[in-house]
Amino acid sequence: MVGCFACFKPAGEEEEEEQARSLPSASRRRGRSLRLSCSSSTRRKEQTGGNASAAPEISSSSRARAFTYGELAAATGNFQAECLLGEGGFGRVYRGRLESGQVVAVKQLDRDGAQGNREFVVEVLMLSLLHHPNLVNLVGYCADGEQRLLVYEYMALGSLADHLLLPSGGVEQQGCRRRAAATTTTTTTTTALSWETRMRVALGAARGLEYLHETANPPVIYRDLKSSNVLLDDALCPKLSDFGLAKLGPVGDRSPRVMGTYGYCAPEYVRAGNLTVKTDVYSFGVLLLELVTGRRALDSSRPPAEQVLVAWARPMLRDSKRYRELADPLLRGDFPERDLKQAVAVAAMCLQDEASARPLMSDAAVTLEYLAEAAAVSSTTSY
Repeated sequence: MVGCFACFKPAGEEEEEEQARSLPSASRRRGRSLRLSCSSSTRRKEQTGGNASAAPEISSSSRARAFTYGELAAATGNFQAECLLGEGGFGRVYRGRLESGQVVAVKQLDRDGAQGNREFVVEVLMLSLLHHPNLVNLVGYCADGEQRLLVYEYMALGSLADHLLLPSGGVEQQGCRRRAAATTTTTTTTTALSWETRMRVALGAARGLEYLHETANPPVIYRDLKSSNVLLDDALCPKLSDFGLAKLGPVGDRSPRVMGTYGYCAPEYVRAGNLTVKTDVYSFGVLLLELVTGRRALDSSRPPAEQVLVAWARPMLRDSKRYRELADPLLRGDFPERDLKQAVAVAAMCLQDEASARPLMSDAAVTLEYLAEAAAVSSTTSY
């Protein structure tokens, strides 16, 4: 997948202090133990010139379970290669089985990677406070010596990117690519996602963001929505994952450092670091465009004019008569024309250059709920 901007570095301590001040009063004490330990470990790292060895303190009031490194090593067969599911900015992810028999995904921090204690602490904090059917469930964590690990519910079908973004070689080549790539899928599918599934996934992602923006208090800005961070369970229910870059409100903040993934970031955020919930809405527009087109947000294998998805799609987004040109060829026209136009219209609204012109996620979810229900009704009929 596309990497982060070269200038995208972990946020400074001033951002952590601001997040902690924004915590709901009922959760502030829990957040304080997380925040202070992260800051102190950062100071120790600066003094020693290396990674801090002392584990960050995480409040016992957190719903997440504290694991020892030995427990997680045993669960993953000592992190053997056969259990490897994938690898990202945080580190490697392994499939594991706890003593209770529960199958989990264990993410191990790469101590030489770009992300570190700050992201680890933010993720534990966020997923301990936030609970929604479309957010991945944090089972527990490990902060044992220098080891930093996160334990999630196991998402049997991996990421949306594994199923959606087919290369130019078509479905057969995609099946080979999935087997070669490190994903969280136990079985690979060699057929394109149906229109109905795409709308259900879009709706689930929209509801997850709606919860973060409009139910959580203060609101949470996700900051890293992308197809590889949307995980699918065995029923293809989408759940947002990887909250290391998430930030608590207030809305209308200015981020000291721009963080995220190229191709998904809103223009005002890239230009000036202006960070609001509408930054996530723009990223959702990119995700929805990926669902409609089957194309990556950034794809260097395509001709130069087609490498950036939003730039390629702009002329068609401005002309409703051209909306059909955006449809993924692998859908083979198997969708209602009017529903395609409505889905593209939602994406176009989310991708407005002016943040104030973008819709709330609750508004987008209303339309997507209608499209998902219509697709379910029509799934057994010919379009």
